[in-house]
Amino acid sequence: MTSLSVAGPVPEHSESPTPSYRAGRGTPLVLLHGASMSWRAWRPVLPFLTGRHDVFVPTLAGHRGAVALRPDATPNMDAIVDALCDQLDEAGIETAHLAGNSLGGWVALELARRGRARSVIGFSPAGAWRSRRDLVRLIGLFRVARALLGAPAIGPVVRESALRTIGMRGAFGHPTRIPAEDARGMLADMMDCEMLTRLFSGEAAVSSLRPFDVALCPVKIAWSQWDHVIPYRRYGRPLRELVPGAEFTLLRGVGHVPMYDDPRLVARTVLEVTSAVDAANRIEPADSATRPPRRSA
Repeated sequence: MTSLSVAGPVPEHSESPTPSYRAGRGTPLVLLHGASMSWRAWRPVLPFLTGRHDVFVPTLAGHRGAVALRPDATPNMDAIVDALCDQLDEAGIETAHLAGNSLGGWVALELARRGRARSVIGFSPAGAWRSRRDLVRLIGLFRVARALLGAPAIGPVVRESALRTIGMRGAFGHPTRIPAEDARGMLADMMDCEMLTRLFSGEAAVSSLRPFDVALCPVKIAWSQWDHVIPYRRYGRPLRELVPGAEFTLLRGVGHVPMYDDPRLVARTVLEVTSAVDAANRIEPADSATRPPRRSA
């Protein structure tokens, strides 16, 4: 079993969001967040990963604090991945281990399709559903949460309480583990998410994940036991059919966004894959860094 150690401080919350975070040394590891969130969703897990990897955590295009979509782009998955490729190029990352939650897991698979992945670890990845009704249900969840939490009549105290009962309990198994400041940041991320706005207006295009060939890279899918946003029966089983040959596992005791519920479990799940792939390629952590440790936020 992969051992875990904390390496370096967790980056502080910032009222002025930055488009990405980078720290650590080792083989490149890119962490990708879910819809309406930002790179800050991965903050609890970062200390367990930067000792083994050069960790790059971007905010996806169309989300709060992110780089803009290309001017001529239709707001869809291809546009998000195009912008992410630009971010990786700017960061000097040709290929990397990719770990993504929800939308981020789907983005990781699309990035791997373009030859940018050494491995993919998806935590309840989005992108698969049985029928149009399942997609409409998912969009409706975001629409209702955003409308309720953003209602002008809701004061700050009531809004924070509503955030935990409405916005958090569906996505997190243990919402009380989220610091109040981080919860407020998540609310700001949701309310200022351009992709959600364009999705609700009908401007953004949504299509399902196309079949994925695991010969491109090793793929592990970890589904949260308490996932009430995209429960396994409705969204995980169709994903098995689209990614045949991927390793599937159950993450016990966590919700749809597991990084705050159990950061050690999430980090261990990531490192078990990345360590095995690096060992197979005979890459040692100390030998894989091409630059000194770096930390920015």
